[in-house]
Amino acid sequence: MNMRKMEFNRSQVVKYLIWTFALAYILQAGAGLLYKSGNVLLMQLTMAGMMFVPTLGVLLAGGKWSGMGWKLPVKKNVKPLLIAWFAPAILTAIGALLYFLLFPGHFDLSGSYLTGNAGKAVLEQLEAQGITYPVYVLISAIASITYAPILNTVLGLGEEIGWRGFLYPQLKAKFGRTKGWMLGGVIWGAWHWPVIWLIGYEYGFDYAGFPVVGMLLFCVFTVSLGILCDWLYERSGSIWLPSICHGAINAAATIPLAVCLTDTASARLLGPAPNGLIAGLPFAAVAAALLFSGKKSVRTAEPQR
Repeated sequence: MNMRKMEFNRSQVVKYLIWTFALAYILQAGAGLLYKSGNVLLMQLTMAGMMFVPTLGVLLAGGKWSGMGWKLPVKKNVKPLLIAWFAPAILTAIGALLYFLLFPGHFDLSGSYLTGNAGKAVLEQLEAQGITYPVYVLISAIASITYAPILNTVLGLGEEIGWRGFLYPQLKAKFGRTKGWMLGGVIWGAWHWPVIWLIGYEYGFDYAGFPVVGMLLFCVFTVSLGILCDWLYERSGSIWLPSICHGAINAAATIPLAVCLTDTASARLLGPAPNGLIAGLPFAAVAAALLFSGKKSVRTAEPQR
């Protein structure tokens, strides 16, 4: 079966990109100011709110939500659902393992990541409750494959309505599946560029080629993840599947960082989070497999209205 027939609408795509980038870049500039003023909580809330900008961009561009697939027939989509839920954590774990095999000295269970992000008092509170840092990491890892993906799905949906629900179908209608996937991933990555520069998003500040290398490397990751998310969308016809996958990767991505030294400088470009060059290899391999298999056959589903 084929998904809804999409005709490329240049006007809507241009409006969508203008609104989505303008609003996001304004919010990221605000996040940068909040970060420099030490207001980390408000900065984090601003970044969370930014995830709904692509949805707003669709509305402002005159796009339609109808036909994006608002139902999820679970019985027909058991395999895609399991992939969306668990594949991000599995691929993240494999990538982190590759990184720590190359940099075993970077593995750290002292809690430096937690104290660096939340303060020493948080670690002391955990210890006062009898929770050691390794146990805390284990609890976080279990959460990342149980309830965290579904909690993060709401934020993931805010982006997926815009990227997979609107932009990717438009790009594929214009450029074909492979080029549409590649271009969509680059656009998605570029959408994050200001915070990579302003707050050291994902890679920090202390690496060679800052911030351009981080910006380009992040696009490599968003191309890979975007292919997986859109493949799930094609298979299920439901916008909920890429949203769950998006939520799952957000839940799993910080776990490797929690067991890594915080001052790895340029090595941060390599991992251990999945947006690193080495740690991201499992995602890139899956994306490549989907690209090549897609050239032979494309299995899609009708959108679940």
